[in-house]
Amino acid sequence: MSKHWMVGLGLAACVLALPGAAMAADVGAATKQAATASAHAGMALGAANLATAEAHLQHVVNCLVGTAGTGFDAKAANPCKGMGQGAIPDAKGDAALTTRLEAALADANAGLKATTLEAAHAAAKKTMDALQAK
Repeated sequence: MSKHWMVGLGLAACVLALPGAAMAADVGAATKQAATASAHAGMALGAANLATAEAHLQHVVNCLVGTAGTGFDAKAANPCKGMGQGAIPDAKGDAALTTRLEAALADANAGLKATTLEAAHAAAKKTMDALQAK
């Protein structure tokens, strides 16, 4: 009888673990997309004009939120296409990573609202720093 109880307990544990595993963060995909977003934040930081800085900051946003996310612009390039669902959605379940990515998103969005190249550069620097923080 105890053998059956142990097998049943093991099966129950597996069944209960499945929903958690399905909702677990895809840290590998999130990290890859964050690295790509960081590269584009660096490109925005080095941009010679506001339009170029804004274009790269939009690429950052697109990588962070994914195609279904708020702020995704389908008219802009999506350098993270095929890497995952967006760094923030893929990081779901990893609170520290999600917090860092959301901070980077806020900085990138601030840069998109910038009216001067200097302000866009400052936002791009903050974005890059947030994405590279550990």
